[in-house]
This record gives sequence, C-alpha cells and structure tokens, in this order.
Amino acid sequence: MNNSPIVKEYSNEYQAQVVDLILHIQQQEYNIQITKEDQPDLFNIENFYQSGNGNFWVALCDDKVVGTISLKDIGNNQVALRKMFVAPEYRGAQYKTASLLLNNAIKYASEKLVKEIYLGTTPQFLAAHRFYEKNGFTSVEIEDLPVNFPVMEVDKRFYKYSV
Repeated sequence: MNNSPIVKEYSNEYQAQVVDLILHIQQQEYNIQITKEDQPDLFNIENFYQSGNGNFWVALCDDKVVGTISLKDIGNNQVALRKMFVAPEYRGAQYKTASLLLNNAIKYASEKLVKEIYLGTTPQFLAAHRFYEKNGFTSVEIEDLPVNFPVMEVDKRFYKYSV
C-alpha cells in the first residue's frame, strides 16, 4: 500500500468518485447549498475541461480519488482554475496533495503557454485563500477578471496567477 498520492489526468473511470468527493466537501464540510444537478460540468468533464488549454486531474491514493483540480480554457491564453478539492485526511504537510495538484496544473499551463490563471472561491474557504496566496496568487476584484471568466454564484473572492 502506497500512501503518497499521485496526480493523473482524469478519465471516466473516476467520475463517480470525483462527484462524491466534491459534493461531500461542498455540502457536508462547508454547508454550501449546491447539488450535483447544479454542476453539470461534473458529468461532462472531457468536453467541458479537457479541450484547448484546459484539463482535469485527480490525485489518487491506492486508486482512490483524494483530490481534484481543473483548468478551463477561457481563451486569450488564459484559464480558470476550477474544482480544486482535497479530501480532509489528505490535506496538509504530510501528503501535500493540494501542492501536488496545483504544481501539476501550473506546469501544464506553462507548457501550453498560458499567460494567466484565474480562480474564484467562496468566503468560507479560508485555508484555500491562504494556500493560493502562499503559492503566488494575488487577489483581484471581480471587475478585473477577464470577460470570459465563468463567475459562479458562490464565488466572492478572486485570484490571479501570472504563469
């Protein structure tokens, strides 16, 4: 049994685990009133994320999905970072799952000659705010987002990373 997560490009075999992980964190941990029906992208990951400069990855530990991250191509050599979630037991310094996922996405963006990564997050995700800031993201106002950035209803904080 290997206890270190690995990052792998998403494939359909992981869909049920991805949905379960994301919904559990949103609904149970953060009490966000969102359903799987509110997130049709989770049932069309290949077409929604894995096109252009976009992609979707999972962090796996013993073939169990313990984290997710995606980049959505929004044109103009820019991407939106979406669906970054890590199971509670795989957060922090022991596994560094979030860092593995983020570094993988940034490396991919760099290889694709992406200029900027933008993201939106909810006010509740305080640890996420610190994580993004620690990793070189800077806070931006909603009016400074690219016109094609997909603002979600729950997103109230926004960040930018120059690749």
